[in-house]
Amino acid sequence: MTGETIDKQDSLLAAQICAFLRSAQPESISLAQLSARFHLSPGHLQRRFKRATGFSPREYAAKLRLEAFKGELRDGARITDAIYAAGYGSTSRLYEHSDQQLGMTPTAYRDRGAGMTIRYSALPCPLGWLLVAATDRGICKLSLGDQSAQLIADFENEFAEAERLRDDNGLGGWTAQIIAWLGGWQPALDLPLDLRATAFQHRVWAALQSIPPGETRNYSEVAAAIGQPKATRAVAQACARNPVALVIPCHRVLRKDGQLGGYRWGIERKQRLLEAEARHKQDSSA
Repeated sequence: MTGETIDKQDSLLAAQICAFLRSAQPESISLAQLSARFHLSPGHLQRRFKRATGFSPREYAAKLRLEAFKGELRDGARITDAIYAAGYGSTSRLYEHSDQQLGMTPTAYRDRGAGMTIRYSALPCPLGWLLVAATDRGICKLSLGDQSAQLIADFENEFAEAERLRDDNGLGGWTAQIIAWLGGWQPALDLPLDLRATAFQHRVWAALQSIPPGETRNYSEVAAAIGQPKATRAVAQACARNPVALVIPCHRVLRKDGQLGGYRWGIERKQRLLEAEARHKQDSSA
């Protein structure tokens, strides 16, 4: 059986498990129950699911609960009601991990930028479309995508209560630097940031910024670099919640087996970024 066939079978199995978890109350589904439903041993099911998705079934279920909770808040639900509607068994189950999961407390997340003024610009770039949003202090969001309308909609949803101003000219200096960096004309990105995050996330993101272009690290190495070698999973979560692509180069972090792993702006973009940085490093040393 070829590796391609195995990958397709793993992907199909993972899709079926994901669909089942989305249709159920994910907190109540155990690995043993999944094993019985899909006629696989718990260990075999977990390995195949993680190989296809990068997450264990339990981690995927946790993400479903978190997204359901965030959706309830966006719809105007009270925090306590949103917690139980999303499937958390108690308020403590969310609050004990809220900093890592939301990057802030549930109340702060619900406020969605209230009291902030944010300027933004969206423009085409070598990787598709680029959105840059900034406060007076610095960039608070930098995202990549296939369509400008979707990037703007996501930004407006995330900062729904902020005063949002389109300012292509005012942000032109920063966007020009980013485009130049993507084209290989500028060696480094040194832009001011205004990030609302936990102390742990800031430490992880600072470690990412210390990875030179053309080099990579795995999640375990980043965890060791911040002095918490057992926090590999939390490091991966901090990378996944990086709000500013490129400036905080989470694309330089790989899985321990050397595979690309996840990238919130698309695996293909991650691959292209790494290949471009490797070429630039080779050219500069030639």
